[in-house]
Amino acid sequence: MASVVSVREHQVKSSIAPAEEQHTTPFQNEVDMQALEGVSDKIDELNVIKADMKKSGAEKDKKQFRRYGEAKDHVKIFYTEQHLKQTVEYNITARQVFANREPGKMPVMTAAKLLDKYVDQSDPDTQVGQLEHLFQTSEAARLAGRPDWYVVTGFVHDLGKLWGLMGAQGQWDTVGDTFIVGAEYSKRIELYESLKDNPDFNDPRYNTKYGIYSPGCGLDNVMMSWGHDEFLYQVLKDQSTLPPEALAMIRYHSFYPWHRENEYSHFENDHDRAMKPWVQDFNQFDLYSKSDSPPDVEKLTPMYEKMLAKYFPAEVNFGALLNRPTSSSSSSSNSSLSETA
Repeated sequence: MASVVSVREHQVKSSIAPAEEQHTTPFQNEVDMQALEGVSDKIDELNVIKADMKKSGAEKDKKQFRRYGEAKDHVKIFYTEQHLKQTVEYNITARQVFANREPGKMPVMTAAKLLDKYVDQSDPDTQVGQLEHLFQTSEAARLAGRPDWYVVTGFVHDLGKLWGLMGAQGQWDTVGDTFIVGAEYSKRIELYESLKDNPDFNDPRYNTKYGIYSPGCGLDNVMMSWGHDEFLYQVLKDQSTLPPEALAMIRYHSFYPWHRENEYSHFENDHDRAMKPWVQDFNQFDLYSKSDSPPDVEKLTPMYEKMLAKYFPAEVNFGALLNRPTSSSSSSSNSSLSETA
């Protein structure tokens, strides 16, 4: 039986070639954020459809079946690339890049506004901007009577897409469903067959049920595929007063094989089992609020800034943006970036 291997331990033990011998793609300066949001929205659409298909026959919208095939075709290229490149080696590299990123502080509201300016409003598949989606998610939770910390979590849950302006190689390491690397892949992962092209698929270190981990080791002791969820969790775990439930909702809201399909239970510990219902509850606000009426962003912003102040410092060190926006929408007094430690 394998022993528990932490991410840090595995960084030391893994047989990664020196930097000059590696054949990884250099990190790009910036992801096309408009295209990223388009792919992200299509992935969300697919997850909504899959959730609806789990309903009883009387509840199912028959139109969803036709849309499912359409959406699946649209995201096939994305998942093919993601599944090819989300290796253990890449995930160790991404965490090293994150740990060594240049400091760059900004208010949480500024981070949300920076993401919003990149949405292509002319694209029929991305009519809802990022800021609007964050307000829709959080407002749905607030109107459902969830506590302030939960509402705030809804507002910040996708801010990890800032990774697309930092060290991301592309869309594949920023958005999309997440899964565990370093162990056998769940067959319930979307487009599972494409994972067979991943070098780790046939690597005896990583292709067994437990891989480099041990039964019941806990999700804190496995490596999740890197993306906006893991990025934001790593940013906020030491820079907020959000409760553990909120951090789990941030870290695992895209981990559909776990919270929807009940896979990877062999890695769960008591803490994970306690957090799972919170992640599952949050999913309804993340997915189904997109069809709600557009929120009044200007009216809601002051109230949310007060709520954010309860759980975050005035500025959060997300990291330095490699290509800082220069438009008037991001250069106002309330959107300035402080790139100090």
